[in-house]
Amino acid sequence: MTVEPSSRPLPATVDAAAAIEVAGLVKLYKTTRAVDGISFCVPRGSITGLLGGNGAGKTTTIAMIMGLVLPTEGRIRVLGHAMPEQRAAVLGRINFESPYVDMPSRLTVRQNLSVFGRLYDVPDLRGRIAELAADLDLAEFLDRPSGKLSAGQKTRVALAKALINRPELLLLDEPTASLDPDTADWIRGHLETYRKARGASILLASHNMLEVERLCDRVVIMKRGLIEDDDTPAAILARYNRATLEEVFLDVARGRDREEGSLL
Repeated sequence: MTVEPSSRPLPATVDAAAAIEVAGLVKLYKTTRAVDGISFCVPRGSITGLLGGNGAGKTTTIAMIMGLVLPTEGRIRVLGHAMPEQRAAVLGRINFESPYVDMPSRLTVRQNLSVFGRLYDVPDLRGRIAELAADLDLAEFLDRPSGKLSAGQKTRVALAKALINRPELLLLDEPTASLDPDTADWIRGHLETYRKARGASILLASHNMLEVERLCDRVVIMKRGLIEDDDTPAAILARYNRATLEEVFLDVARGRDREEGSLL
């Protein structure tokens, strides 16, 4: 099946300052365009939000960036390397976290972190686990089976797994979903601290607009596989004449004109 060329131009040159560069990316499932010719960059050292309702194409986009799903068309560069062709040079420098991906429930937290640490060939793994246990307050349940943890504890362990290799690039899918406000705020604070301390880049997919407003330097809004907007939170709020990103999110989801707020 022939895929029509994207209407969005591909960048003429590679952006060396980008942690992620996506150009003309398409993913076609039979006749459904899950991702339809998108282009965007995640600058190094930034936190970029990837917003959109269910079916917008966020998860498929992240999967292609990680090299888990092959694109139908377009190109992806991660930390300066083409994906998935050069993923061996990249995978040890990135990591992923989602509360929807469970670790083996019968293994203890320590055992799970040990497995992932060995996969990433983490030096002084015992010391790294002890460091994460102190930073993320895991000590009291390190030797408890992962299946016996509360939602908040599971999220902290998932974040520890994502940070085990001290990644330069972190991809997060709803990192604070189903958490109480205090635990969610604590997780956000730790992400901010890690980004500043390590100069890391973060791509954050979230439905929590307050979280995005607090953390993100830039926001990419997707709808039906396309990019509806891509700018700083302040610029997007001004363009839609809205006070919060939640109002913008609803405008995009319901097809309102961004300048006048009228339904299209």
